[in-house]
Formats: sequence, structure tokens, C-alpha cells
Amino acid sequence: MTMDLKSFVRTIPDYPKKGIMFRDITTLIENPEGFRESVERMASAHRGLGITHVAGIEARGFIFGAAVAISLGVGFVPVRKSGKLPGETIGQNYALEYGVDTIEIHADVVNENHRVLLVDDLIATGGTAIAALNLLRRTGARVDHAAFVIDLPDIGGSRALAALDVAIDCLMSFEGD
Repeated sequence: MTMDLKSFVRTIPDYPKKGIMFRDITTLIENPEGFRESVERMASAHRGLGITHVAGIEARGFIFGAAVAISLGVGFVPVRKSGKLPGETIGQNYALEYGVDTIEIHADVVNENHRVLLVDDLIATGGTAIAALNLLRRTGARVDHAAFVIDLPDIGGSRALAALDVAIDCLMSFEGD
């Protein structure tokens, strides 16, 4: 019998603002069986693809991305907010609802010899994931797979990312916002 991972995700209405149904993965990662199953499903879907690195988007993408990297036996690339990484970095700006933000990676972490799996906990609008994809591709790395724990398909981020020639793998989806 397949474990129902969706049952481990808590929904918190009206957080962080009224009308939002927040999908909380902390209840999933607090459960050792649910967390282990999530990581193994994400890793299994990408075995044999020649993945050399997993890039996880700050902050919850670090949790799943690092675990998937360990399971695949590959390196982990933290995709961080601007100013958080030591050493030389490269950055990518992306639009927020009200303004612009920047994400960064170390400048020397991946190149044209690497194949990177992009990982995050959730894809909604896809803005951060697309920025991370563009940043990683600027290094010459091949990035044609992404994995998410949760997809909010009605918001359209997974479709936008797929339109950039990325195969999307999501463990679960929640309709609506």
C-alpha cells in the first residue's frame, strides 16, 4: 500500500493573510516515515538520469534538497537569498508581488559538465523556481528536471516551469490557492 503523504500536510486557513490556505510541510517532516517516504520518492524519480547535483531553494528546499542529494549520492547546491553565501557568487533577480528580490549561488559550484536537479517544497507562481533555473543555466549546467513536494496547479507555476523545457515531478497537488 502506498503511503498517503497528503495526510501529513497540515492546512492552515488565512495564513499569512486572509483567503490563503497555507500548506504546511512541517507536519510532514516531523513524521519520520512521511519525511523518509517523501525523500525516497523524489530521489527514486530521478535515479539513472545522470544527476550530479541537487539545488535546493532557501529555505524549505534545503530540507528536501539536501536529503535527496544524500539519497542520490550527489552534491548539494544551496540557492540562497542575496548576501548569505561567502565567497564569489552569481545572482539572479526575480519579481515579487511588490518589488524585486535576488537569489545567489557560488560562482564555481556548477558548470557545463554538471546536470542539476532543482528541488523545493512547493511551487505556486513559479517565480523563484524560474529564477533559480535561469541562474543555474547561466553557469552552463544542464537543468531539465525539477522536483517539488507540493504543486498548487491552479496558480500556474508548474506549467510556466515546464514551458522552459523542465520535467516537473510533484509528490502531491492541492487545487485552489
